[in-house]
Amino acid sequence: MRKRTQARECALQILYQADLRKETAEKLFLDYWRDSDAGSEVSDFASSLVLGTLKNIKKIDDTITGYASNWKLSRMAVIDRNVLRLATYELLFCDDIPQKVSINEAVDLAKKFGDMESGKFVNGILDKISKEETKSGKAS
Repeated sequence: MRKRTQARECALQILYQADLRKETAEKLFLDYWRDSDAGSEVSDFASSLVLGTLKNIKKIDDTITGYASNWKLSRMAVIDRNVLRLATYELLFCDDIPQKVSINEAVDLAKKFGDMESGKFVNGILDKISKEETKSGKAS
């Protein structure tokens, strides 16, 4: 598995815990990385994704809510919600990551950790976000 893919999986697991446990990032990192054998490249990228997502959570959640027709964020499956948060962070704030990569990685995460419809659900919302929110931003 590629290191960035592995890092996104780690970031998703930490965001999942953050969503459920409502603890500080420092506590979540301490608990998560203590039992991990991921190298520094993986942990550094995952940690930057988590910190960036949490720092910008209001804008990210507002953006997702704006494109998730007939869905409240609180009613989404925890995995789907956090995959969307992670990928929306990448789409809006990570100019060095191509949109297609962010979306494909998110869909793969949703398929791996979510239910049968998670991949389609995540893809639909992220596609709308990438087309509307990042028009003047990143290249596809």
